[in-house]
Amino acid sequence: MKKNVVIGFLGTQLDAGKKRRWRPSIAVTQHGSFPVHRIELLYDRAFHRLAQNVKADIEDASPATEVLLQLVDLRDPWDFQEVYGALFDFAREYGFDEDREDYFVHLTTGTHVAQICWFLLTESRHVPAKLVQTSPPRGEDSEVNGRYNIVDLDLSRYDALQQRFDLIAEEYNALLKAGIETRNPAFNSLIERIELVATNSDAPLLLLGDTGTGKSELAERIYELKLQRRRVKGRLVHVNCATLKGERAMSSLFGHRRGTMGTGSPDRRGLLREADGGVLFLDEINELGLDEQAMILHAVETGRFLPVGSDHEITSRFQLIAGTNRDLGLLVSEGKFRPDLYARLNLWTFRLPSLTERREDVEPNIEFELNRSEKLLGNRVGFNADARARYLDFAMSPATPWPGNFRDLGASVQRLCTLAPRGRITQTLVDQEIEALEGQWMSAETNPDDALLEDLLGNRTRDIDAFDRVQLAYVIRVCRKSPSLSAAGRVLFAASRATRTSRNDADRLKKYLDRFDLSWQSIVADS
Repeated sequence: MKKNVVIGFLGTQLDAGKKRRWRPSIAVTQHGSFPVHRIELLYDRAFHRLAQNVKADIEDASPATEVLLQLVDLRDPWDFQEVYGALFDFAREYGFDEDREDYFVHLTTGTHVAQICWFLLTESRHVPAKLVQTSPPRGEDSEVNGRYNIVDLDLSRYDALQQRFDLIAEEYNALLKAGIETRNPAFNSLIERIELVATNSDAPLLLLGDTGTGKSELAERIYELKLQRRRVKGRLVHVNCATLKGERAMSSLFGHRRGTMGTGSPDRRGLLREADGGVLFLDEINELGLDEQAMILHAVETGRFLPVGSDHEITSRFQLIAGTNRDLGLLVSEGKFRPDLYARLNLWTFRLPSLTERREDVEPNIEFELNRSEKLLGNRVGFNADARARYLDFAMSPATPWPGNFRDLGASVQRLCTLAPRGRITQTLVDQEIEALEGQWMSAETNPDDALLEDLLGNRTRDIDAFDRVQLAYVIRVCRKSPSLSAAGRVLFAASRATRTSRNDADRLKKYLDRFDLSWQSIVADS
């Protein structure tokens, strides 16, 4: 059986019995269901006589309890720093033996400051103990020594408390996901990690991801989360670094003194100063010049920066979120991004997956866009059943590229909602939207293979798999460079000719072109 050890302050008022006969340091040793094998009383030398009297009274009332007096001098028992420091030193020197003893901190005695310090030390396990509270008898209470209550700070034992914590965590996650019930496990895990970092750290965050993956929207929601958790109190300042070009980039970011940027130019505060106490979101941070990067790093690390034309630094304490769709590590190796700033940003890096990596999240995002369109248009719009099935099949298909990611999806749903007759999206409308999207994506493609096939096959190009497009485009180019069908066949089938009994390369090539309704004549004629 382990021994129970109680540690607590000598009660200079309560243990003296000045206010009532009940004396907590004595009473805590008088409960049969809670045997105390040793009690250690911390006292100030000014109360040495009282400590000796209480020790004698405990030994008289409970002979089985060992009483140890620990001298802890406090000049001001209401000074938090002094009390915490004294108890921290006491804990470090104590020598806890958890294999043989169970420890309990008596909270009833001591100042409120001491109680707070005990709580912090036990919660952090500097003092490996549970908390015990005692109270005097009330009315007809049969317990003449009052009552005791043991509090275990292992919160996992308190289901109701744990449920509240889980609910709050779910609310924060929902905030970061804009209320969208996402289904992608990797993305949900990413959001949980961002929530933990954003609520527990003020360090810079780096958001990576292709255009349209939601970096800007996520940065805004991270700011809202920090605001709710009281980690910031200022505003969010969103800066698109791609717009900061030339000599005015420094002025926009760091401000300038009157007259510095030309005759009569007034003072300018700068965006960093506007972000004081809040969050600075530098989108496309890779677009900043090396000089601006150096000053940003200095401002992040010191909270100070030098406006253009000023001899005195300005203070601005802000938290930084950076976004980019570029590989900063590669830019560092090319000398286009400062390695020290990259190292500072790289502490917490989060890559947002593309829409094609989160196809199971297409459907909940469509619902989100429908709700958003309702707010914009003032009326509720929905899909007909056949139209919904058609659009989902297209949107979730592995063949649908979504180059603009969620930005493309949002714009598509908004167009459907705007054009929907009587608030219903029809299959005809969906087919028209799909055709428009495919045409838009194809026209934006710089792939010369697709352009070559489009010239020959027109809309039929969309029905050819991407793998076959590359091969067919190569075949067409060889044909156009060759004087005859046979000559083209000899070039295309040169490696396999040696192992074949029949070497009719022209026939093999003709059969291949027939698969796509093409002929030698049509290919050569269009060249």
